[in-house]
Amino acid sequence: MIRHAKILEIPEILKLTKACTEEMINAGIYQWNQDYPSFKAFENDVNRKELYVLEEEEKIIGVIALTSLIDDEYLDINWLTPNNNNLYIHRLAITPKYQGRGMAQILMGFAEDFARKNKYISVRLDTFSKNLRNQKFYEKRGYKNKHWKHGHIRFRMSDNTWFCWSDVRRFGKSISSEWNPN
Repeated sequence: MIRHAKILEIPEILKLTKACTEEMINAGIYQWNQDYPSFKAFENDVNRKELYVLEEEEKIIGVIALTSLIDDEYLDINWLTPNNNNLYIHRLAITPKYQGRGMAQILMGFAEDFARKNKYISVRLDTFSKNLRNQKFYEKRGYKNKHWKHGHIRFRMSDNTWFCWSDVRRFGKSISSEWNPN
């Protein structure tokens, strides 16, 4: 079951993301660290009703943030669509014990259905440049990577780069008339 997260669940959600952080660091992927994702980030998500959890047998096994707010770091990216009416995905995580079982696919399907139902023109996200597993995951779902032509982004928390991805194929009513990939 997927539902909105609650403030009181943030410690459990942080435990999940810390476990993911450890797994990534052990694999040489420094996407997250001890400072991110943070309690404050999740608190903001919950207060804006943008944080969702995936439960199995009443246990939180996954998390995803869905927002229409564009991060400042994204403003200079030459996206496939205009910078209005887009859904942004942040902080997608699955408890390591449940990874590889299609749970991230379930959360992404939920996010894409949410975008379709709410008439967003695209879904946007970023992933760490060295996280090849995530890049393959998004490519298989039809997302286009913007790094090769339009650059990359850096976040305050790291000197590393993140690639920006977007999918416009299935969202909104008049996508073809609203965007030009050149």
